[in-house]
Amino acid sequence: MNITTAYSVSSIPRIAVQDLQNQLAGFDANLVIFFASSALDPEGISREMQAAFPLADVFGCSTAGEIVTGRMLTNSVVAMAFNGQAVRSAKIAVLEDLNRDSYEAFSSFERHFDTPMAAMDPNRYVGIVLVDGLCLKEELIIDRIGDLTNVNFIGGSAGDDLKFAATHVYANGKSYRNAAVLALIEPATDFTFVKTQSFRALDKKLVVTKANAFAREVMEFDNKPAAVAYAEALGTSVAEAPERFMHNPVGLMIGDEPYVRSPQQIKGEKMAFYCGVAEGMELTLLESTDIIQDTSQALARAKAELGRVSGVINFNCILRTLELGQKHLTDQYASLFAEVPTVGFSTYGEQFIGHINQTATMLVFK
Repeated sequence: MNITTAYSVSSIPRIAVQDLQNQLAGFDANLVIFFASSALDPEGISREMQAAFPLADVFGCSTAGEIVTGRMLTNSVVAMAFNGQAVRSAKIAVLEDLNRDSYEAFSSFERHFDTPMAAMDPNRYVGIVLVDGLCLKEELIIDRIGDLTNVNFIGGSAGDDLKFAATHVYANGKSYRNAAVLALIEPATDFTFVKTQSFRALDKKLVVTKANAFAREVMEFDNKPAAVAYAEALGTSVAEAPERFMHNPVGLMIGDEPYVRSPQQIKGEKMAFYCGVAEGMELTLLESTDIIQDTSQALARAKAELGRVSGVINFNCILRTLELGQKHLTDQYASLFAEVPTVGFSTYGEQFIGHINQTATMLVFK
């Protein structure tokens, strides 16, 4: 086995990492990715993880729930380890100040792989991006990545178990805030991507006519107060509209594929969202469908494309996790990943091509 997983439910970093070490004993890891509940001290867990695997590149982030082969957990730490038969090489870079240009990180990638970022083959390389989930900078990061390279970066925004106080990304044995960790990986095998969001489009459109994209606020849809227009589209009142947020978000349609923008709250007559919404966007009202069926079908397509799957990294929106809990489907969802080494976490946003919500974005290895 070239990819394997481990987990611990201890909230003490030293003991949790010892658990992981024991489970991964004898495995010659050159890359380790881990996701840890905010119940574990951020400085402690990053320091202990790097010390435990000194010959590996080690990175991760805090979470709003953890995913590991066949299980969805809370207050735990989960890890996936790769050996040289799974990953030829990897380079980790930290964007410590998201207000500054990110090119230095890409320069380090170019030096490591001796190839210009613009010339890298997206079928040979893949990127993972983990972002402080409270920074509101995901769109800027993803746009900048898209400007610099054709390599696909996939990932998620760090969580803190729904406290919305402080989220952390981890690398180099350190913990960072208002930062992002980028990993550029050269797998030794083929890989593909899954993006599944479990919604269908309704025949109702909302055009953004006034917005503050940086603050992720919409003031007007169709030249009406945003909250009023959204409630009218649902056939409900502004007071009752927040009860529909989880099951009726809006989406930017690209072909038949929605890129979900989830409402967060109503502020007077404005609406705040979990990701940026720009003026001029035509958004489609969505309706939730079957997460289990949609995820199962998406995984089946990935397996059909690759022939056989050796590992999955799953960035699953916290709103999906909450919906699974409401519908008593958590164990059923976890069982979809019981046969393949899997690691992941409940995110405060997902990254793939753009920054999105209420989606699972997955990196799948052959």
